[in-house]
Amino acid sequence: MTKGLPSRFLDLLTRRRVAGPAWWSVVARLPVYLMSLAMVLVVREQGGSYAQAGFVAALYTVGMALGSPLVARRVDRRGRRPVLVVTGLVYPSALTALVWATRPGDWAQPVTALVAGAALPPANACMRSLWARLPLKEDEREIAYLWEALLTEVLVIGAPLMLAGLMLSGSAGIALTTVAAIGGAGALGIASTRLPEGTGETADEPSPRSLLGPLGSPAMLALMAIMAVCAVPIGLMTLAIPAFVDAHGSRGSTGVVYACWGVGSAVGALWLGRSQSEVAPHRRFPRLVLAFAVGTALPLLATSQPTLGVALAVGSAPIALVSASEMTLVSTVADSRLLTEAFTWASLATVVGDAVGQQAGGLLIEPVGPHGVFAVAAGVALAGAALAFACRGLLGRRAGVPAECAV
Repeated sequence: MTKGLPSRFLDLLTRRRVAGPAWWSVVARLPVYLMSLAMVLVVREQGGSYAQAGFVAALYTVGMALGSPLVARRVDRRGRRPVLVVTGLVYPSALTALVWATRPGDWAQPVTALVAGAALPPANACMRSLWARLPLKEDEREIAYLWEALLTEVLVIGAPLMLAGLMLSGSAGIALTTVAAIGGAGALGIASTRLPEGTGETADEPSPRSLLGPLGSPAMLALMAIMAVCAVPIGLMTLAIPAFVDAHGSRGSTGVVYACWGVGSAVGALWLGRSQSEVAPHRRFPRLVLAFAVGTALPLLATSQPTLGVALAVGSAPIALVSASEMTLVSTVADSRLLTEAFTWASLATVVGDAVGQQAGGLLIEPVGPHGVFAVAAGVALAGAALAFACRGLLGRRAGVPAECAV
């Protein structure tokens, strides 16, 4: 009898010497999904303006964007342990200094925010590259990346709730310090766990000293372009959803409507993910992106808050599956010695696409309205699907395999 997805997740995540890094990585990633919000709350609590709070949060994000590829490259060249130990200590120290040793208007506050962003422990990239290196069967690896996609959905919703819970018993400064310490402990936990034999850590397999790193692979560049384009509709809808809710009722319902989006993605992964490994990743990926584009168009049919919630829940079903397929493709098209950096660049491509979408959505809401932004999002998603189909052959070539031998 075939096991269901929850049982397969549990089997994988409780396996000896796999459970340690997998669960520590969950702890280490908690700050990723709430730190910008926490910083804004801290600066405001200290008496700073929204402009000052936004500047500090923006510099934290800039630090992540500039530092994360360099940190990931050190992981590929030196191994995960030394990098995770250093970042696991520097990151919470910088954030603690920001909260308790600086004030709005001080030059030190934006500097410590920049340092903290650059020192963010690379738990995301480390864990995803470990899934590629761990001695797993291919269907188990598919399940691992599906777990990663689901975990992202859970953390996006759950991490801010955890921050809200911490703030009930203390200040925003205490909450930020606590979360930073938890993230640092998670990084140290990953560094301290032993991995199964045959993992192939970089200490035994030095990475090539290429300036471009994984960006030297045409397949990796194509995949990043697709990921960036597909993230633009997410950013557009991030602005269109609250605008639609505001026009059709009260703003207080926005959180409920957003929850439909995340829940639909999680349910879709559990329902549709059972047949993930039956189709080759490079063939499955364009089909999933096309399904994502169709789902993105469903909010155009919405006429009220309930119908928008239903449209988002149904339309978001492929999102986690698209994300899981992206991770699988990164692990196949990138050089195995550069996987940590490759996953970092892939994440940055998504972040950039989402940011572009949010900026465009903000500019378009007034002239075209929510439905107009939904239409633009659907059009961009269709363009992403067309690009995915066009690059299907390129994405089917595994790293290090000659073109004429590639599947």
